[in-house]
Amino acid sequence: MTAHRIAILALDGVMPLDLAIPAQIFSSRPETPYETTVCTFGAKTHTAGGFAVVAEGSLEQVRSADTVIVPGSEPPGLPPEAMLAALAEAHEQGTRIVSICTGAFALAAAGVLDGLRATTHWQYIDEFEREFPAVSVDRDVLYVDEGDVLTSAGVCCGIDLCLHIVRRDLGAVAANRIGRGLVAAPHREGGQAQYVPAPVPAAGDASLSDTREWALHRLGEQLTLRQLARHAGLSQRTLIRRFAEETGTTPLRWLLDARLGRARELLETTDQPIDRVARECGLGTAANLRLHFRRALDTTPTAYRRTFRS
Repeated sequence: MTAHRIAILALDGVMPLDLAIPAQIFSSRPETPYETTVCTFGAKTHTAGGFAVVAEGSLEQVRSADTVIVPGSEPPGLPPEAMLAALAEAHEQGTRIVSICTGAFALAAAGVLDGLRATTHWQYIDEFEREFPAVSVDRDVLYVDEGDVLTSAGVCCGIDLCLHIVRRDLGAVAANRIGRGLVAAPHREGGQAQYVPAPVPAAGDASLSDTREWALHRLGEQLTLRQLARHAGLSQRTLIRRFAEETGTTPLRWLLDARLGRARELLETTDQPIDRVARECGLGTAANLRLHFRRALDTTPTAYRRTFRS
């Protein structure tokens, strides 16, 4: 595989977890093409949440990278002009630009987000919207993919975004393998809400994780909202409310995303005909699978298989 150079640009006050997420997900592995360098401007050593971060690269690596990732910093500040110029130059020459959490402030200050949809941490989103009126702010997502510019919401949404990038680059199998190594949650689509009112069940409540796990083992069946509610021991209305509280999406939207994820794995790892793939992942017919692939991925199952088949 051709090497894909990734520059992680550490700003002053970079948040350790924001920095560690892309460093871990895009670390060098025999089966992935990523070559990752942590870069900075000026001093090579920064303090980040009590840690000393020593950067190997400089703005030169940022200018020559295939992907530049800007982790969040706290509080989000305005980077030096030379750093903003390097981001703008990289964007102009077609480099993929990514932010995690409040790293979106640096991208917006460099003009990279002008006229695009973007997101950032929900605690800073009002400030972000005031400071950068040229950016179309999306408040209710985990991440936004605008092609060669991608932004994620707060902190751990960076995991979702980075795995999404791996999925784009290398396919679902590679992304799922890395996700399992991180013991990360199953793939979450970017359209889910970033701020979940009750991410941890209240005392006495039971999580719906068992029901989701039950459904994942039955994707080939025609699962209904009633069946999901019966398994959870809830009314359908309560299931919908609790599902949104725990996942930020609806049960049927979650089920469709899970089925598309399963279809992608089957297309990458088997020679099964398209109609059989559709049946096994619960989408019924080849025509229905093609419809959802076109809507979600802007491609066809056949083209996807041709691109990502090992």
